[in-house]
Amino acid sequence: MLKIKVVFFSLLFSFQINSQANFKDSVQLNEVLVTGSKLEVSRKIVPLSVSQITRNEIEQSGEINILPSLNTYVPGVFVTQRNVLGFGVAAGGSGAITMRGIGGAPNTEVLVLIDGHPQYQGIFGHPLPDAYVASDVEKVEIIRGPGSLLYGSNAMGGVINIITRKNDKEGISGNVGASYGSYNTQKYYGTIGYEKEKLSVFASLNHDQTDGIRENTDFKITNGYTKVGYDITQNLKVNGDFNIAKFNANDNGMVDIPKPFNIDITRGKTSLSFENKYKNTEGALKLYHNFGEHTLSNGFHSTDRNSGAMIYQSFKLNTATVVTVGSDFKQYGGIVNKTAVSDSLIIINELAAYVYAQQTLFEKLTLSAGIRADKHSKFGTEIVPMGGISYYPTQNTTLKASVSKGFRNPTIMELYLYAPNPDLLPERMMNYEISWLHSLIDNKLKLELTLFKVNGENLIQVVDPPVPPKRQNIGSFDNKGIEFSAKYAVSKALFIHANYSYLELSKPVVAAPRQQLNVSTNYKYKIWDFNVGIQYIEKLYTSIAPNVTIQPDYLLLNTRLACIPIKNLQLFISGNNLLNQLYQINKGYPMPGINFNGGINYKFFSKP
Repeated sequence: MLKIKVVFFSLLFSFQINSQANFKDSVQLNEVLVTGSKLEVSRKIVPLSVSQITRNEIEQSGEINILPSLNTYVPGVFVTQRNVLGFGVAAGGSGAITMRGIGGAPNTEVLVLIDGHPQYQGIFGHPLPDAYVASDVEKVEIIRGPGSLLYGSNAMGGVINIITRKNDKEGISGNVGASYGSYNTQKYYGTIGYEKEKLSVFASLNHDQTDGIRENTDFKITNGYTKVGYDITQNLKVNGDFNIAKFNANDNGMVDIPKPFNIDITRGKTSLSFENKYKNTEGALKLYHNFGEHTLSNGFHSTDRNSGAMIYQSFKLNTATVVTVGSDFKQYGGIVNKTAVSDSLIIINELAAYVYAQQTLFEKLTLSAGIRADKHSKFGTEIVPMGGISYYPTQNTTLKASVSKGFRNPTIMELYLYAPNPDLLPERMMNYEISWLHSLIDNKLKLELTLFKVNGENLIQVVDPPVPPKRQNIGSFDNKGIEFSAKYAVSKALFIHANYSYLELSKPVVAAPRQQLNVSTNYKYKIWDFNVGIQYIEKLYTSIAPNVTIQPDYLLLNTRLACIPIKNLQLFISGNNLLNQLYQINKGYPMPGINFNGGINYKFFSKP
C-alpha cells in the first residue's frame, strides 16, 4: 500500500506545466453547488464536505450506470457491484452505498435524490440503483456526511443528488450510441433535446442487457425519461419530468450454493417544480411521486409509492446574511401479499420544517447554523441541529469545521416484513469534521483533506438467534477516518484525479473498506482520448453474520480508449480488471475477470 501511495504522489507532483496562455481560463475557479444549501452557492461557503462529478468526468469513465463513478471521484464512498450489469435485489443483492461506514445493505442510510427529489422505495426504504443510467446525468453532487437538516430521514450518512441533463443552447441536439462486450453485454441508447426561447425539452431511451458471468445471472433493463422546462417569466420557471424503468434479473445465488431466483420490477417517477429567483430571494415548490411494482419468483408481490411536497425560500437580508426556511411532507407505503400483513395497505407520514442561516463576517468568515423538526406518524418528533464555520485565510485556501446530526427512521420492511420488529427505534448519529481545501499552480491543482468522527446509536441489524431472526437496535457505533482528494489539470490534454480514504470502524460493516485508493488519468491527443483508472481496496468486509468474512486486498486496472475519426462520431473500447484479479464484493458472488466492451456514439446538433 505504501508503495502505491509513493508512486502516485510522485507522479502527481512531478508533472511540468506546458500549456497555452489561455489554459488558465479553462480551469474552473469556483465550483457552484446546490445540494448543500438548496441554493447555487460556492462550494467553499458550505461547511459540509461536498463533492461534485461533472458531465465530462462521467463520459471519460465510460460507466453505463452512474453509481460506480462515485468510487472513482469521491473519497470515502464505496458502491457494491456484481456481474457486469445489474446490481440486483433480494439475497446477494448489491448496489449498497456506504459513506464513512454508514449506508446499510441494502442502502437505507445514504439518501439518493434526482433533481432534489427523494428516490427510495415506499416499502423497502432503499433506492434501486439499476435505473440510474449515466446518459441522463448532467452532474452529481454528494454530501459526505449527514444531510438530515435539509433532507430528513435516510440522509443520515450522506446525500447523492443526481442532476439530470438539459439543453444548454438553442436548437435540436442529441446523441445515439451502442456498445457490445464480454458475456454478450449490450447497450443501446439515444437522447434528444430541444430548446428555443422559453421552452426546453430533453428525452432519452436506454436498453441494457447481459447474459451474466455465470449461468442464470442474465439481466436486462429498458429505461425511458422525459423532462420539460418552461420560463413563465424572467423570474419564474416550471419543470416537469417522467421516468419509467422495466427490468428483469436472474440471481443464481451464491456460487457454492446455487439457488435460481427471478426478479421482475417496474419503477417510475414523476415530478413538477416551480422555481423562483429574484434579486434578494429565491426558492421553489417541488411535488414528486415515485411508484413501483415488484414480482419475485418466490411468490412475493408488492406495489408501493413514495410521494411528497417540498417548499423552501431563501432571503438575502443583506450582502452578508442569508436565511432559508422550508417545509417537507412525505407519504410512503404500499401493499404486500404473502406476508404477515397480507394484502394490507401500510402508510407512513412525515412532516418537517427547518430553518438554515448563513452569516459572513469580514469577508473571510462564514458561520452556518440550522435546525429541523421532523414529525413521523409512528416515532414522533426528531430534532436535527447543524452548525458550521468556513474560513478563507487566502483566496486559495478554505478551512471548514462542522457538527451535524443525522437520523434514519426504520423502514416498513424492517418493522413488519423480513426479520420484523415493530418496536425498533430510529438510528441517530453525530458527525464532527474539519476540512482543508487549497489550490495551487493558478488553480490547476486542487487539494482537499478532511478528518471526521462519527458517534451513533440504535444501529439496526438482524440478530440470529433468536429463531426466526429478528432485527434489533444493537447499540452504539463509532467511526473515524481521513479523506483526501486531488485534481490536477496538468495541461489542456492531461488531467489526473485521485482520492484516498482511511476508515476505522468500532464494529464491522459490510461494504466499508478500511483503505481505498482511486486514481484516474485522462489524456487527449488530437483525435484520441485515453483514460486509465486504478482502484486499490484493503480490508473489505463481505459478510459479518453469521460469520465474519474479509475479502483479501485487491487492485483493479481499467482503461478506455476513444477516438473521433470524423466530427461528432466517437469510437471507443474499454478493458476492465486487466490484472484479472479474483475478488468478491458480495460474499459468494465472484466479480468478472478480464472483460472488454466497445462501441460507437454519434452526436448531432441543428440550429433553430
